[in-house]
Amino acid sequence: MISTVVSLVALAAISPDEPIERIAVQGQYRSLYVNEAPTSVSVLTADVMGQRHGTHMEDVLNVIPNLNFSSGSSRARFMQIRGIGERSQFVDPINPSVGILIDGINYSGLGQAAQLFDISQVEVYRGPQSGRFGADGMAGMLVLESTQPNTDFDGFWQLGAANYGALEGGFAAGGEVAQFGRVRLSVYQQRDDGFTDNIYLNRDDTQARSERIARLNVWTELSADWQLRSTLHAYRQNNGYDAFSLDNTRETYSDEPGEDDVSLQAARFELTYSGADTHQTSVSYSALSADTLYSYDEDWSYVGIAPGWEYSSTDAYWRDRLDHTLDIRWLSNTPFDLFGLPTDWVVGWYHLQRDETLEREFMNWDLGAEDRFVSDYDSMRNALYGELTHYFNPRWKLTTGLRLERYRNEYSDTNAVNAQPRNTMAGGRVSVSYTPEVGQLWYVTWSQGYKTGGVNGDALGKVTDNPELETFLLQRATFAPEYLESFEVGYKFINSDDTLSLNLAAFNQNRDQVQLKSWVNRAQTFVGYIENAAAGTTRGIEAELNMQIQPSLWWFANVGLLDSEIRGFITEDGIDMTGREQAQAPSYQVNTGLNWQITDSLKASIQVDAKDSFYFSDSHNSQSDKLTLLHANLNWQIDAWRITLWGRNLADEDYATRGFYFGNDPRDGYEPTTYVQWGEPRRFGITFNYSM
Repeated sequence: MISTVVSLVALAAISPDEPIERIAVQGQYRSLYVNEAPTSVSVLTADVMGQRHGTHMEDVLNVIPNLNFSSGSSRARFMQIRGIGERSQFVDPINPSVGILIDGINYSGLGQAAQLFDISQVEVYRGPQSGRFGADGMAGMLVLESTQPNTDFDGFWQLGAANYGALEGGFAAGGEVAQFGRVRLSVYQQRDDGFTDNIYLNRDDTQARSERIARLNVWTELSADWQLRSTLHAYRQNNGYDAFSLDNTRETYSDEPGEDDVSLQAARFELTYSGADTHQTSVSYSALSADTLYSYDEDWSYVGIAPGWEYSSTDAYWRDRLDHTLDIRWLSNTPFDLFGLPTDWVVGWYHLQRDETLEREFMNWDLGAEDRFVSDYDSMRNALYGELTHYFNPRWKLTTGLRLERYRNEYSDTNAVNAQPRNTMAGGRVSVSYTPEVGQLWYVTWSQGYKTGGVNGDALGKVTDNPELETFLLQRATFAPEYLESFEVGYKFINSDDTLSLNLAAFNQNRDQVQLKSWVNRAQTFVGYIENAAAGTTRGIEAELNMQIQPSLWWFANVGLLDSEIRGFITEDGIDMTGREQAQAPSYQVNTGLNWQITDSLKASIQVDAKDSFYFSDSHNSQSDKLTLLHANLNWQIDAWRITLWGRNLADEDYATRGFYFGNDPRDGYEPTTYVQWGEPRRFGITFNYSM
């Protein structure tokens, strides 16, 4: 897991007269400066996200090497790190390969809630992270942290407007509040009309987005030895979903556009005791409730679009999720002597209870009418974990970590399908780091990640009187856990005057029992299911460079190179995918640009993203096009006011973020076609900030 890379973009946001900022990461067991941490993490600060006017994670993901995302909804829910990660979710429950933590709360699988307003930094951990985060971190983890309050009152107001009818407004404020301690509250609302025109309905807002979020964080000193952090989140999303067009344009024909809605509430409480001489104890409990609706016009058209065409259908998924998480951890304050070596230690116990209920309404072709499907999925995970750090001398250290996690999943649905997959998984890391002198770090790491197995309930529910098909589907009733093994070598460098930093990492990853999405289309049955392919590999290089060219000018570059391969996977159509690249795994990604402090009050940035083409799916060979996107930002500071002019994708390039291959157009006799969801077009706007 160690490609640890200081995010150069974060460093580039610093004023040219200041040294490179020493950024602490919070996603490890101990808070460490990122340039000293022997782990694979890139950091985006609030200033860096502001250079792209990033209001949601999907606005800034292209900054990070070897990090990709897929749509298929109004917001990116799932991310892929080094070519590994889910792309969408329909009927069956899934375990994401890339997890998300926001203020310590597990949002894995709910990427639409990753709003960036008043987020102080985003940490992106690449490679297996199960030793630290469990089954939701097999391929990596995104950790978002809200801005912490100062003892003195401070805050800001923000208002903005942009094209496509976009408006935004929010405020954040915090400080010392009597016996409650340090408190910070942030509230934010944004809306826009979306980026499609519905020709049939004569509307330009069927893909409209309306999103609002509130976060409250309270740090309370209960006594000299006891501290409590309390966190409350509320998120509401009322978005339209009308993204796919039979013409593969931004003009749709849907007569019943879909929705992508979320109502979410979450809370977390972490109690820490620091009065012991040898160790610190923390107990954290969190709860998350998320009610979602995802629906779409299944035929993307209207009655009469083709001669004699009388078909119209929608597909809707109501999913309610309730999480309860408990984590008890003991962390050493000072090293103890182990075999003559000073050794720090961590040990803990983790429990997750996740209950998920799905209700689906869809067109049932066998019945010739709308049908209703309901499933319940109760997942329980318990884990015991620990880590030891041995200090051989001031230059050399060895870190070993292990996590044992047991899951038990109980599934039932209205098709009389019942299953209880369960298993025990193991993950962790062994890392050696060497600091030859101040400002340099070498490290080598072996790590293993994992994610749970599951149930193909939808496939089992489609069992028919066809004996061959029945046998085929029953053999795929459940699927096994997947494992990811990684070997990585990395190097970090910052020069003595903090004007140059370089971070390099090379990695090789092997996947075992790869969970891939397949489709069956037999005997008038069309259904998707997950199965375990034999194996897969990913290897590559990541580099981040930050350089002061002149006292007022910085250059940064972030590069990811990736080579991936599927092994032992044959599609339903009999195509052997062995040797082909994995889905959502572009062979290169580049982000580079300049930051220029024009005057004391005026600064500008310009940056370019470039990405190679990639396969949309493991079950077909349709690909995206290569892309090059241009972004710019002009920032003017006037006392307490800051005025920002910003633009993303200024060349207005069309690029796809999701793709399917099938026939869906009655006008051409359902000829199989690649259909895509388009990414964000040219965006530009103005934002006003007032600091209190």
